[in-house]
Amino acid sequence: MPPLHETHEHADTGPSRTRLVAAGVAVVVVGLGLGLRAVAVGSVAKYGGDALYTVLVLALVVALAPRMSPGAAAASALAFSWGIEFLQLSDVPAELAERSTAARLVLGSTFNAPDLFWYAAGAAAGLLVHTSVVSRTARGRTGPV
Repeated sequence: MPPLHETHEHADTGPSRTRLVAAGVAVVVVGLGLGLRAVAVGSVAKYGGDALYTVLVLALVVALAPRMSPGAAAASALAFSWGIEFLQLSDVPAELAERSTAARLVLGSTFNAPDLFWYAAGAAAGLLVHTSVVSRTARGRTGPV
């Protein structure tokens, strides 16, 4: 069996199919986030939303770079999420959020240290799912491991 980091190239699916699946996952994650906000309140809604935010970024990374390894994609999503959170230590996101709902949704407005953990939880969950799918696809291509 090839090393896991090399199994992200799907011979039977290809980058186009990977992009399509990743885009579909992104849409589903947005729906899950909206659903979570509709049925949950407080910490569950906030921190669940943080984790889903990073899963969404991960799906978008895979859609943009379908040959990227799952680990690199998850690390990229986490770095992006943390970067946005640390940007909130400045006034820039808050000022943009006052003018734009989209900016408020993407950038937030205030730094909250516990968010960093939940972004990592989302990256870890996304990595597990992505690795599982890649591994299962590779097994289907090469037979049982």
